[in-house]
Amino acid sequence: MLQNKINLLGFSQKSLEAFFKDLGQSSYRAKQLIKWVHQKGELEFDCMTDFNKELREKLKEVAIIEPPKVLKTLTSNEGTKKYLIELKSGSSIEMVRIPEKNRMTLCISSQAGCALQCTFCATGAQGFDQNLTADEIIGQVWIANYLDRDEPPITNVVFMGMGEPLLNFDPVIESVEIMRNQLAYSLSKKRITISTSGIVPQINRLADTTDVSLAISLHAADNQLRDIIVPINKKYPINELLSSCKNYLSKQTGKRNITIEYILIDGINDSIKHAASLSKILSNLSCKINLIPFNPFNGSDYKRSTNRNIYAFKDYLIKKGYITTLRITRGDAIDGACGQLVGDLKNTVKGKGVIEHTSIH
Repeated sequence: MLQNKINLLGFSQKSLEAFFKDLGQSSYRAKQLIKWVHQKGELEFDCMTDFNKELREKLKEVAIIEPPKVLKTLTSNEGTKKYLIELKSGSSIEMVRIPEKNRMTLCISSQAGCALQCTFCATGAQGFDQNLTADEIIGQVWIANYLDRDEPPITNVVFMGMGEPLLNFDPVIESVEIMRNQLAYSLSKKRITISTSGIVPQINRLADTTDVSLAISLHAADNQLRDIIVPINKKYPINELLSSCKNYLSKQTGKRNITIEYILIDGINDSIKHAASLSKILSNLSCKINLIPFNPFNGSDYKRSTNRNIYAFKDYLIKKGYITTLRITRGDAIDGACGQLVGDLKNTVKGKGVIEHTSIH
């Protein structure tokens, strides 16, 4: 039966070597399969001509290579493309292809929904449905490269779509291994970014597991405000989070930075006083700061900071010596911008309706 077959799409080289060993095959078969699937985009065993007929027939009996299904796509005027992707459960997630001058970035999801309920994010407002499997995660990269063969290949991957990547640790790392593999997508460590709201034990675990780029969804410089904007802060406060960031950097080779993500919300966290506090707490961390104007969504009464406040905030940090960038809002016309991804969830928990933020003011 089909449902009993193993989907090899999300198997790293190490996992494939174990799989082929169980079939009585040599480990080099893993390299051959990875190359077919992730370098050539081939899904059919019958087309893998360096496998003999007996092996191809055996593979068809026990395995499949199946990416998730694309339900629909939306493309904005500036070329940002949002995909609605169906999972095996029937729920759907979203990913976004973002064209830039010298690169093509893919923003992928690691969970359907999210339990953390950050108040600036539409995904969290829906609640949590499920973790994605490794094949559903790497399947997004496969789709972007091989379903859209007329588009330029993906050069950068960011785990900034739906969900908290570090709460789905093993499938995320398995997917990262495939992205890094030179026989697959051959993305360097600097071209893969895992963004987290601050799951401290998992950041420390990540430091011993991989060396990809790390981004922290910070958004406030004091615990009282961050407790509201990013509720997981109540469990892992800012000082613990920054300590885990320093630990992460200590395990890396060469000069590396943590990216600090900071959503600018009108009247909430966008004053010069907030910028001064941010500058102070980051003074001992090797980092760059990415400022992101808030993107509205239904159910939130937050508003985007004024341009005056945005640029004053940025200029203050630059004068303090921080590498500070302002993210250009892309995909907002198709609800594909930062904080706007929602998908279609079937079995959410911890969901909520209209979000009230009056306690912040």
